[in-house]
Amino acid sequence: MNPDSRPRRTDEPLDAAEEMSYVYALGRVDEPALRDAVARLAGVDGGALRLVESAGLAAVVSSVPSDAFGEQGLRTQLEDMARLEAVARAHHAVVDAVFAGATVLPLRLATVYLDDARVAGMLTAGRVRFLDLLARLDGHVELGVKVYADAGVAAPPEAEVVAESPGRAYLQRRRAQRRSTQDLYRAAAGVAEEAARVAEGLSRARVVHRPQQGGLAPARGENIANEAYLVPVGEAGRFMTALGGSADATPGVRVEVTGPWAPYSFATVTEGDRYGTEEGGER
Repeated sequence: MNPDSRPRRTDEPLDAAEEMSYVYALGRVDEPALRDAVARLAGVDGGALRLVESAGLAAVVSSVPSDAFGEQGLRTQLEDMARLEAVARAHHAVVDAVFAGATVLPLRLATVYLDDARVAGMLTAGRVRFLDLLARLDGHVELGVKVYADAGVAAPPEAEVVAESPGRAYLQRRRAQRRSTQDLYRAAAGVAEEAARVAEGLSRARVVHRPQQGGLAPARGENIANEAYLVPVGEAGRFMTALGGSADATPGVRVEVTGPWAPYSFATVTEGDRYGTEEGGER
C-alpha cells in the first residue's frame, strides 16, 4: 500500500473529512474500455469511478476518505484481514474489467494520492516510461506458476522396522521420515527448476516472488516457488498445458498455474529487469 505522503507539517494532519484519490490502473487516454469501466463499475466501498487525464494517459480513480486511507488508516486496514480482502476484491474487479478491453498498467493495492492534481502530475512525469511499458505489455497476460511440496501426500507407507527396543525402532522411523522429507524437497526443487526452464521458453519475462506463507498460502502443502511470467496471449493455452502437468510423475509435488491476470508483476519492471526478482506477489 502506497499513500502519497507529500510534505506536510506534523501539526497539519489530514482532515478526516478530506478525500484522497485512489488509483486502480492507467492506460492510454483513447482506450474505450477505460471510459466503459468508469460508466458501469464502482470502486472501493462503492465509490464512483472517474478518469484523470494528462499527457495522453488516463488513470481510473475513485475518492476514498483520508482517515481510512492516510498513513495511519492504511496501517489499521492492513491488520484487518476481512477489510483488506474487501478492498482487494474491489480493486481487482476494476483492474480486471479495464484489462479485459485494453492494455493497462495495474497499480498496487491501495495506491492513493492526495488529490487528482497529484495523479495528473504522476501521469505527466512518467509519460515516457508509462507509454513504453504499455507498448511492452500489449498483447500479453500474466500467468503465475507455484510449486508446492506436500509431505503428507509424499510420505511412503511405514516400513516394518526391526529393532531390539521400542526406542531404537522410534529412532529408525524418525530417520526414515527425515530422508523421505529431504527426498521430497530435492524432487520439488528439481520440478521448480524444470518448470522455470519450460516457462521461460514460452514467455517474455519472469519475476520471482517470495513463496507464500501463512494466511497468504491457503493451498495444501508448502509453497516453495512462486513466479510470474509475461506471456503472449497466443501462447497462454500452450503455457498452461505445458506447466499444468509438469509434476504429475512426482508424488507430493504439485505445480499450480494461475491466471491469466492483468500484468501486476510487470507494470513497473523495466526492460533491463527482464528476468529480475521482486518482493511480494498479490496473486
